Amino acid sequence: MLSVESAMGIFQNPTVISILAFIFILGAAVTLHEFGHFIVAKLLKIRVETFSFGFGPRLHGHKFGTTDYRISLIPLGGYVKLGGDESNSPIEGEGASDIPAKERFDLRPRWQRILVALAGPAMNIVLALSIPFVGAMIYGVQISPPPVVREVQNGGAAQAAGLQPGDRIVVFDGNENPKWRTIADDALLSPGQPIPVEVERNGQRIKLTIKPTPHTEEGETAGFLDFLPDYGAVPIVVRAVEPNTPAAEAGLQVEDRIVAVNGESVKSAEQVTQLIREHKGQPITLRVERKGSPVDITATPRRLSDGKERLGFSPDEEIPYQRVGIAGALSTAVDTNFEYVRVTGKAMGQLFAGKRSVRNTISGPIGIYRVASTSAIRLGWAGVFAMLGFLSLNLGVFNLLPIPVLDGGAIFLLLIEGLLATVGMKISAIVRDRVQQVGFVMVILLMVFVITNDLLKQASIWRGGNSNPPATASPTPATTPTK
Repeated sequence: MLSVESAMGIFQNPTVISILAFIFILGAAVTLHEFGHFIVAKLLKIRVETFSFGFGPRLHGHKFGTTDYRISLIPLGGYVKLGGDESNSPIEGEGASDIPAKERFDLRPRWQRILVALAGPAMNIVLALSIPFVGAMIYGVQISPPPVVREVQNGGAAQAAGLQPGDRIVVFDGNENPKWRTIADDALLSPGQPIPVEVERNGQRIKLTIKPTPHTEEGETAGFLDFLPDYGAVPIVVRAVEPNTPAAEAGLQVEDRIVAVNGESVKSAEQVTQLIREHKGQPITLRVERKGSPVDITATPRRLSDGKERLGFSPDEEIPYQRVGIAGALSTAVDTNFEYVRVTGKAMGQLFAGKRSVRNTISGPIGIYRVASTSAIRLGWAGVFAMLGFLSLNLGVFNLLPIPVLDGGAIFLLLIEGLLATVGMKISAIVRDRVQQVGFVMVILLMVFVITNDLLKQASIWRGGNSNPPATASPTPATTPTK
């Protein structure tokens, strides 16, 4: 029998944390998507034959009333099987033949069928908006500092571009008066690519071009600007300490305030990361303040379970929060999700323009697991919920694409049917079946592609493809088909 201490130790294991985070993030996103279809169908009194997490053979479940709630073999999405709807039978299986006409989905008005199809993606988008909204209501919103350069790293991209301490960035890649988050996201997406920058220096505007320095971590290549932002006089604190790491063994604690690294005063979390990166394999002394008293923590970075050499903690600026009302929280939620969409759209645009590789743009289940693991271990619950919001939004938008088998494909066919009905025409059952078959093949090929892409990334990581890993990986659109 396990003791309480042993049980707690299991749940502090990085591998266990990673697996639980992956299950929670993917499970929540998929289940809420399917719940959207489910609840609208139930409200409209449409028979729901199956509510499945995953595809393929049934592993486990229970039947309540006329609905079989199940877990299926392939956990790469899910589906709700509606009575009388055989459009996705290659995936969902054949339905019952004795369903009363009043409960059949295929006999309902077109507007009801569109509502049911829309409900899944809508639930994902609502979830993505709810996470930052609730966070803003509970904790407030961080005060965003102006985009002023504090320090330029010697030999880095910023120095090569001509940036100087005190420069205020007024235009970055065409964005007027950008926020720090926009600047960082655009740099992450453009490793080695020239980005036009306009800075204000001594009352004058100066145009520059910067090429973010490429760094590769976990198979993803991201760009970094090699300068430190001016957050003002804010504390640098420890947000998370991973168990069984040099930082934990040396006694570093969450909420310790980092004052200096190897005797050098620090002004930002990125500066802490850079100083540790520059002293790989060497003892590093962190001067921290703990409950008002100075404490020296000495530890040596080593290769951890993720294959990277580090101390195993997450520094962060303790930027002040300001309280906001409902309107401010809603604005924050919209802005956060707009940035997700903007970054994802820009990444996809770079892909089709040939400026970005497929391997570095699209991720599947292995990629989701890798990012979920990093988010949970380094950032705790904040990272888990941020990843859940990002994945949920991607899932909702992806399922609105007009691809047969997906919700967007079903909506598209229903709209086409409506247009044809105005001139007395309709889509034949044979044509509908052929369209669904094509969609089914497309989704299978897409799943095979993203999994293969994930495996190639993982093989590159195992071969030691990382070099100078950054603190943050680039955002990567995730592909998880669901219905």
